[in-house]
Amino acid sequence: MAGRGHGPDFVEALARGLDVLRVFSADRPVLSLSEVAGAAELARPTARRLLLTLEELGYVAAADGGYRLTPKVLSLGMAYIGSLGLWDIARPHLEALVARTGESSSMAQLDGSDIVYVARVAVPKLITLRVEIGTRFPAVQTSQGKVLLAALDGDDLAAALTEPSRSGLPRYIGRSAEQLHDELAEVRARGWALADEELAPGVRSVAVPVRDGTGAVRAAANVTVHAAETGRETLLEEHLPLLLRTAGEISGEWAAWQRRPHSTVQRATSVSVAT
Repeated sequence: MAGRGHGPDFVEALARGLDVLRVFSADRPVLSLSEVAGAAELARPTARRLLLTLEELGYVAAADGGYRLTPKVLSLGMAYIGSLGLWDIARPHLEALVARTGESSSMAQLDGSDIVYVARVAVPKLITLRVEIGTRFPAVQTSQGKVLLAALDGDDLAAALTEPSRSGLPRYIGRSAEQLHDELAEVRARGWALADEELAPGVRSVAVPVRDGTGAVRAAANVTVHAAETGRETLLEEHLPLLLRTAGEISGEWAAWQRRPHSTVQRATSVSVAT
């Protein structure tokens, strides 16, 4: 993973530290020093120094002969989500949508060639994939990913499609590059995208864009159903209109939130006076 920087100001040590954090997952919550070194493609002494540094900072802890992440790592991602104000705005709308549809709803943003889940309201369903905040999937195989890819211009879209997925799942497009571009053009024109068992058997979803105060697509919201329980007709004719309304409400409130007046108060410095 290391050694990918090119700019004169690129800090390789920081990149390696982030690589170490990324090798942990739900499937591998505790890793030995050797496992961390191998997964992050680092020498053992380098991996050891990074782990000890991260342990001192509170981001990892010793556990069962190895290391595990601590809850402190959540602060890294939640600071980003919190800065957007998006989850606090979206949550009541997603909860209302789920109450009306009886189906799970999520929001995701694009990161390279993947989508990353930033909000989710779920209902118990026999869905073959586990989804939680921070989960990654290849964008081209998801309804949310198609919406987000369709919002990119030509150069950014080409860059995203050539970047390897970091989801841990194989990226299977299932169609030619020309067919994919035609599908994304259709998504862009109609304002929603469908993924019908493209990510996994039994998973069917529809997604729509969520926009910021400038009108730019910054996230995508979806409704996910079990294909054996809910047909395309129900998803598109009943759930999609509700989803479009929900996304419009979230976008409107987010735009208003971004326009909120704010100021920064500088903390007064104490002055000691000699007597």
